Amino acid sequence: MIRVLENEFYYLDNFQRVLDWIGERYRDLLTEDELAFLAAFPTLPQNARALFVRMVMRKGELFRASKLVYAEIGCPLEAARHLLGTGWVERDPAVDLDELFELLLKAEIAAAFGPHLPSKSARKSEQLEALRALFPDSRPFSAWHRDCEDVALRILVKPLCERLRLIFFGNLHQDWTEFVLSDLGMFRFEQVEISQASRGFRSRADVEHYLRLHDCKQRFYAGEALDGIVRDLPEHDFDNDWLVGRREKLLFQVAQGFEKLKDWDNAYALYARCRYLGARGRAIRVLEKHERFDDAYALLQQAQAAPESEAERQHLLRIAPRLARRLGHAKLPPCRTASPHRIDLCLPMPAGDWWVEGVVREHLEAEDAPVFYVENALANSLFGLLCWRAVFAAVPGAFFHPFQRGPADLHSPDFAQRRAPDFAACLAALDDGSYRDTILRNYAEKAGIASPFVYWGALSEELLELALRCIPPAHLRKWCERILIDVKENHTGFPDLIQFWPKEQRYTMIEVKGPGDRLQDNQLRWIDYCAAHGMPVSVCYLQWEQAA
Repeated sequence: MIRVLENEFYYLDNFQRVLDWIGERYRDLLTEDELAFLAAFPTLPQNARALFVRMVMRKGELFRASKLVYAEIGCPLEAARHLLGTGWVERDPAVDLDELFELLLKAEIAAAFGPHLPSKSARKSEQLEALRALFPDSRPFSAWHRDCEDVALRILVKPLCERLRLIFFGNLHQDWTEFVLSDLGMFRFEQVEISQASRGFRSRADVEHYLRLHDCKQRFYAGEALDGIVRDLPEHDFDNDWLVGRREKLLFQVAQGFEKLKDWDNAYALYARCRYLGARGRAIRVLEKHERFDDAYALLQQAQAAPESEAERQHLLRIAPRLARRLGHAKLPPCRTASPHRIDLCLPMPAGDWWVEGVVREHLEAEDAPVFYVENALANSLFGLLCWRAVFAAVPGAFFHPFQRGPADLHSPDFAQRRAPDFAACLAALDDGSYRDTILRNYAEKAGIASPFVYWGALSEELLELALRCIPPAHLRKWCERILIDVKENHTGFPDLIQFWPKEQRYTMIEVKGPGDRLQDNQLRWIDYCAAHGMPVSVCYLQWEQAA
């Protein structure tokens, strides 16, 4: 059933909510023109404000009045009349040929340029290319096609509105639809008390730095030359860890771009100055590719003395023997890890639709030993439900608008440290047995609320009850502790299946590998961790029976 919003001016009310929010929390960061806009907007007639917001929410800056007809607004030209004196909207603006072609239909192009068109049946792009040399100037829309009775409008303050959207959301990928989806109940968000100290932007310079980083990121994705992007990246330290993280991630991506081009010098230079997790490992690899083996080995030894993460430690173990061999060093002893239990299956290939994990699940399942496909969903959800209070703690700089799925610093190295007392209190419930009630209570009370850890669609009361009955709290604690060490790396890699024996109150996790498939690095790390801590884990290798 499609839900409809009763308030026909819902979008206008939401826009005003954003302006009020910004005015209350960010007034000291705003420019004079932004402050003037916040003050003037509520004074306009409702139809004018509604038309303006409709234009803001639509793509582009140029519109034909005939395309801005909304029942609740009425005549768009009458509504626009109140906007013309503000300097925000222009009637009959000057447009160049490219802009004109975006506004006109093909039949209107033929009527306006008939004698100059090489072929009226040609595609619009071909017609545009043929006319460019003849009409290089800009003219008012009405001067291009005098027989057209329509009127063009240009919104002049789209960049200002985009800056306000950025200040509110803290990013440019969320837009006004967040309000609509929330109002319709399609998305729900935890209501966190957002204080003045929780602002995403702490100074006007933060806003400008974000915009510069965003511009560089867009240019990078568009395939622009990497040298120019590096030159324009802000280099000085920000007084904002959240912005620093965005800058370092982009620096890492640009370094990867140089590496793909085999520009080893530039790739190494960027990796060497980059603080993004994984940059040091890539720097070692680039030195190796550049055949600077002594430098690579020196950096490797430095990294081995203090690995930044389990992922880096694993990466170094893979590189070290190869570099040692290159330099003629003694052969390094193999790294021994705990071996998980192995299951080898040879089954007939099923007919119809099937998936490897599903085939194994059906084969292993028994009436007294149900099997669930959970992958990352169960462990993360148990963690998220147990530690809900800590994850959504009102830590300064973590939540700065009402539409956040999780804290902004979720992948920061100090994520757990900044909430240490909260997480300690949540994990303490594993010692006194109250963790079951906490998890089940949050499952009921928080149902459907967006969370970076809880997979609502994969959970059921049956699965939760079995997990809480069969998984010892000591094992659950180990899962939680490892996730908290490095959320970005450790929230994935869990085995595909989990099997429960309720009568015996035990379980086992099973990673499934089909023919030709192999364990991924993050899976190996979780399997090693579970095996090392006495948690039951198996790797099931499936082969298909050969037809006779």
